[in-house]
Amino acid sequence: MITVGMSTSCVYPLGVDDAFRLARSAGFGGIEVMVTNDPKTQDAAGLLSLSREYSLPILSVHAPVLLRSQLVWGGKPRAKLERSAALARAVGASTVVVHPPFFWQGEYARRFVPTVRAIAAEYGVSLAVENMFPWKVGPLRVRGYSPGFDPSGADFDAMTLDFSHASLSGRDSLDLALAMGSRLRHVHLCDGTGAIDSSRIWDEHLVPGHGHEPVADVLHHLGRQGWTGAVIAEIHITDAKTDHARLESLRETVAFAREHLGRSAGGSSAPRGGGPRTGSIPLGRPAPRRAAS
Repeated sequence: MITVGMSTSCVYPLGVDDAFRLARSAGFGGIEVMVTNDPKTQDAAGLLSLSREYSLPILSVHAPVLLRSQLVWGGKPRAKLERSAALARAVGASTVVVHPPFFWQGEYARRFVPTVRAIAAEYGVSLAVENMFPWKVGPLRVRGYSPGFDPSGADFDAMTLDFSHASLSGRDSLDLALAMGSRLRHVHLCDGTGAIDSSRIWDEHLVPGHGHEPVADVLHHLGRQGWTGAVIAEIHITDAKTDHARLESLRETVAFAREHLGRSAGGSSAPRGGGPRTGSIPLGRPAPRRAAS
């Protein structure tokens, strides 16, 4: 059964307690903890207490690998991954989401593939490397990550697919899911409207169905294949100022996921919709190319 969960980042700037509360109210079946400088995101005992209080398992941990979290757990990138894996094991999460190294992290980047594999083996969790996107400085696309922003061509054992990042990089997310194949272990559910070269320079993380990515097709594909990973909502709703507004977007997201995953979707109490609104593409067949946004 595919569990539909929610990242704690969805309700930023609210904290972890509110994330659990709103995830439960919206009908999600679990939580991904984004590790930040908030001590509550790093506290296994506190997280487990919230998990029990709201009957929501912690499905995954997102390592502190964002630019704004560079000082969390010190300056050594391998140590951050080890502590993230230790936290995941302590709270019962099966997956750690990690980004590719930044281009300036030379030695770490060179050793990244064996490092990820070794930490996963040591702690008994999957380290799922997430697809990212190119950076843009003026009119130029620049390399932000090493060896690159697309992990599908590298020798990783597990990967995370993010729809907003795929959109920003100009990559069809169904093509990317098929390229990841059996290594696709985790999904960040969101949407995007265009590539960085179409004057879009921000990572949108829209509610699914509000952008141009074939999100429904990917979810339908995963549901039909008997996929066993987790689909985690990671939407940006910082403009929402009330719980009512937040819950409106969160409930729309979980309903979208369950509708297009079909009978494979699991969660707490939100209703399911009907079948897919768009056609699915079986495993192994090439996905159609979309026109550039």
